Amino acid sequence: MFRNVRRGAIAFTAIAILATAGCGAGDDSAAPTGDGGDAALRIGVTVYDMSSFITQGQEGMQAYADANNIELLWNSAGNDVSTQATQVEQLINQDVDAIIIVPVQADSLGPQLEQAKAADIPVFAVNTTLSNAELITASVLPDDVAAGAQEMQMMVDAIGDTGNILILQGPLASSPELDRTEGINSVLAENPGITVLAMDTANWKRDEAVNKVKNWISSFGDQINGIVAENDDMGLGAVQALKEAGVSVPVVGIDGIQDGLAAVQSGDFIGSSLQHGRVEMAAGLAVAAKFARGEAVEKSYTYIMPPITPDNVDQYIANVVTEKDAFLQGIGDLINRNLASGDIANEE
Repeated sequence: MFRNVRRGAIAFTAIAILATAGCGAGDDSAAPTGDGGDAALRIGVTVYDMSSFITQGQEGMQAYADANNIELLWNSAGNDVSTQATQVEQLINQDVDAIIIVPVQADSLGPQLEQAKAADIPVFAVNTTLSNAELITASVLPDDVAAGAQEMQMMVDAIGDTGNILILQGPLASSPELDRTEGINSVLAENPGITVLAMDTANWKRDEAVNKVKNWISSFGDQINGIVAENDDMGLGAVQALKEAGVSVPVVGIDGIQDGLAAVQSGDFIGSSLQHGRVEMAAGLAVAAKFARGEAVEKSYTYIMPPITPDNVDQYIANVVTEKDAFLQGIGDLINRNLASGDIANEE
């Protein structure tokens, strides 16, 4: 599966073609600036959408790329499976050295994965898995089941073992949604006194969550005792809807994005779980680069999210927010050390 790194006029032509392709297929505006001795790698990336988490992850990946002589061809699918399929096909046609996918749906892209295999291009699933595990070279994934259970337990601790809650899910059938919902349900099974009034997707989006929660407030009113959001963006949308309606109930999220950390700090969230996109997605890029350069990698890497509470939120704000630039400057060495140690969530 190892591939030779090909450069020169062919690569230049491929970049020019990709830059003019539709559907956002390959934003190569950020050329590699690293000083690595090896020839520069060209790694294609396609993500489900530009959520706050993914935007943060792009920063980490670009910082790692700059430090390790990698050129990224970046694509966002806008939560559309067919768009993402087209993007993968275009990256295959451009003969990139590896493809990183953060898929829209877990059960998608089967034909495109077969095409990548036929073209001898390794594929890496990062943050969100794909069902065709045998066609994926390696994965870098969070333990979303544990994160879902962790946030649901925070809600139980806040409201007790009885009450009525609302649940905002991620895009239905995506692996984080499936796994986080599984974790939430595992804690609900141990707390039969808690009733789920409504459970539906807001597609990781803050604005969709605002509208969804406004409708739920109209339907359920003062029956609502808490809101569990499967990511911070949706949780923040819930907070906005609650404030506009003059309602105050506990809200919990996942990801630890900047606004999510601020919400924990201010009391708008009772808690969250840190999934630092810069670290997790840069780790995915590092694994892809190692393999493309002929080094051995594991089949899977797991990112374990630490809980974020009012008691410890300040310690996480520095790397994510207040000292972000300094953190990004050292992310290349950090990620390489983490891969060597096996603790890919480490930030020390």
